[in-house]
Amino acid sequence: MLARIRAVLRRRAPEVVTERVEIGELALDTSTHRVTWQGGALKVGPTEFKLLAYLMQHAERVHSRAQLLDKVWGDHVYIEERTVDVHVKRLRESLGAAAPMVETVRGAGYRLTAQVTV
Repeated sequence: MLARIRAVLRRRAPEVVTERVEIGELALDTSTHRVTWQGGALKVGPTEFKLLAYLMQHAERVHSRAQLLDKVWGDHVYIEERTVDVHVKRLRESLGAAAPMVETVRGAGYRLTAQVTV
């Protein structure tokens, strides 16, 4: 029972939000809600922005669909795990040339990396 309570409190605890995150040439500013790639502005939807912000704040780590649902959408929302795939696809479309930074890790989830392999 205590383990369950701790898990719920861990999910409810506010995350430390940094205002500006940069990985390679991709930059995200949470205070102005802007994303830039190589100095040029990118248009990113609100959900994709939250997804990108989470991935950038936890770069180089693999996140499962369930983890992304909990951290980006919250534990109070009941949607399919495959919804994450749709938003990752939209995020990649918005990122354009920076899209390869969002990697699919087969059988595990997604990761944002600065080490892009072509």
